[in-house]
Amino acid sequence: MQSSDTPTAIPETLEVLYQDEHIIAINKPSGLLVHRSPIDRHETRFAIQLLRDQIGQYVYPAHRLDKPTSGVLLFGLSAQVAAELGQTFSNHNIKKSYIAVVRGYCPSHGHIDHPLTEVTDQRIVKSQTAAAQTAVTDFQLLGQHQLDVEIETYPQSRYSLLALQPLTGRRHQLRRHLKHISHPIIGDAKYGRGRHNRYFTEQLECPRLLLHAAQQRFKHPVSGAELCINAPIDTCFAGLLQRFSWQDALPVEWRSKKVTKL
Repeated sequence: MQSSDTPTAIPETLEVLYQDEHIIAINKPSGLLVHRSPIDRHETRFAIQLLRDQIGQYVYPAHRLDKPTSGVLLFGLSAQVAAELGQTFSNHNIKKSYIAVVRGYCPSHGHIDHPLTEVTDQRIVKSQTAAAQTAVTDFQLLGQHQLDVEIETYPQSRYSLLALQPLTGRRHQLRRHLKHISHPIIGDAKYGRGRHNRYFTEQLECPRLLLHAAQQRFKHPVSGAELCINAPIDTCFAGLLQRFSWQDALPVEWRSKKVTKL
């Protein structure tokens, strides 16, 4: 086992980042499923259920985040609004920014254009009829850190803090793209490196996938206003940034809960 997908207890109350009569955005904690999944049959708590009970009305997810990924998660407060938000994602009329800690030293910036085969809840589809789909990700380097610890081949171990912008929305896109360029995300039990994941869990007190949806910019589906929603990182992630002297590396607007109408 490389790393746990449920590193910390899920809070009883979800952090609401933005709410009006049409939409609501939360800061999804790492380890929480958006909705029931056949691959996690043992799970009994889901973002949809918790948020519904918290605000006293049904909610409809506009997109998804992987279970171990934290950050901005949008819901419609009606099926129609959720469908309109979903179309915004499908048409790529939304700007999403993530932060991630990856293995190795990355260049100052990069453009990953690497098609991906569909991923289901059960497996990566591999057949002659399952053509790979276009998948594009941009990244910028925010920080680098070296540990004088031999985890794999070398006497030192190097890591990078990245800002990521997926320009398409394939499932597990960021995790698979970073693996593709040989800089897997730390804490990724499926696509990452087990020794590094275990070291971060056991020695650095950070037993989670280090991938966070920090910001979303989009047009409100009803009012048409331009919204920018930011989600602060959790205590575990923040502690690692402090340990690696990266606490000032994030853009200022990503460091705290904030909503801006542009």
